[in-house]
Amino acid sequence: MSVLAIGLLFTAVTLLVMFSGVPIAFALGSVAAVFMFFLMPASSLDTVTQNVYEEMSSITLLSIPLFILKGAAIGKSRAGQDLYAAMHVWMNRVPGGLGIANVFACALFAAMAGSSPATCSAIGSAGIPEMRKRGYSPGFAAGIIAAGGTLGILLPPSITMILYAVAAEQSLARLFLAGIGPGLLLVALFATYAVLRYRSEHAAAVRAFAGSGTQSALLADERFTMAQKVEMLPRVVPFVLLLVGVMVALYGGFATPSETAGLGAVLALVLIAIAYKVWRPRDLKPILAATLKESTMLMLIIGMSLLFSYVMSYLHISQEAAGWIVGLQLSRWFLLATVLGLVIVLGFFLPPVSIILMLAPIVLPPLKAAGFDLIWFGILMTIVMETGLIHPPVGLNLFVIRNIAPDIPLSAVIRGVLPFVGLMFFAILLICLVPSIATGLPNVVMGVPK
Repeated sequence: MSVLAIGLLFTAVTLLVMFSGVPIAFALGSVAAVFMFFLMPASSLDTVTQNVYEEMSSITLLSIPLFILKGAAIGKSRAGQDLYAAMHVWMNRVPGGLGIANVFACALFAAMAGSSPATCSAIGSAGIPEMRKRGYSPGFAAGIIAAGGTLGILLPPSITMILYAVAAEQSLARLFLAGIGPGLLLVALFATYAVLRYRSEHAAAVRAFAGSGTQSALLADERFTMAQKVEMLPRVVPFVLLLVGVMVALYGGFATPSETAGLGAVLALVLIAIAYKVWRPRDLKPILAATLKESTMLMLIIGMSLLFSYVMSYLHISQEAAGWIVGLQLSRWFLLATVLGLVIVLGFFLPPVSIILMLAPIVLPPLKAAGFDLIWFGILMTIVMETGLIHPPVGLNLFVIRNIAPDIPLSAVIRGVLPFVGLMFFAILLICLVPSIATGLPNVVMGVPK
């Protein structure tokens, strides 16, 4: 059987198993095992565990459970609500300040927790009710939180970027630094849209009041004293110091990524013990249980995805696919657009983890041959995968929003996130036109790569 025939069969079987509803890890693992049985030496099945272990025995991957523990410690405490409350008090007098406060709170929490669903849940559980109480439309409120939550896979420490660094064999520290500029760009775009959308809804509320006397909560005037603002700072400062301390340890060369993850996890546990009295076994149990559950699920997906990629490589599917792409002799920008389009399509069905590990062996060699910086491409790919978190049918963040605000129709949530999807693609265009948005900071801090 030719490599082309094997590749088409491999793709068809994979899609069939995935669409049957089998969990992603078991779908990838079972397809890999079946093709190993029929098309690889009989001894291959005897070495499945060894192959998976060898693929996962990366010191960088060790940081994932530790970053998850750090995020769970913060996510299971009241840190998210306190962070949101402080932002709300300080941004209150700015037009659309409540929406901006939610964007900033999502960004800060994402940088501390490194998880999009955790960010959506922690900030949204407080932010969505408050925005709706103050007259924000349900779709607008849901869209801000869903989009803000996607920053969890872009702003460091990002588990998605850890996997990309392993798959692309790139510096994790440089990749983390590269995510900061685009992350701040998205925060600025989201905040700007929040102001413009607020002004539109506020103007509509004024017209409704002038025409029919209908009173909207958007017209209410709420003020906070300086004393109240200062009172909120102690709730936020410790966690900001935690974020800064972890970044200094990593980028200052004081600790490796794995050591930084361990340091962050320990400091997060110490902080919630001091700030929220979370130190008893019954208090720590849900944190440890959530960490164990998410780590096991994620590492199982990673292991099976790596086995899946190993089988693709052994059967020369990935090499032939990469060679075929190179053979098309596409212009470098059309090649990039094609690859990102493929990521968009896969984002309809697969989580970022699987997309990275399945696509990396196929698309990275042609992109590198075309002269693209793989760090820069990793940022573009991550932003594209962010859109997959907020568009159907998978749209993980959409379902998180549905859990915390079940009375908001899914159609309203989808309409609320679509403008943010457009802003993400606008950010991608800007980063293509001005690559230094992503590459500038790592080049300044770590030097231009040779």
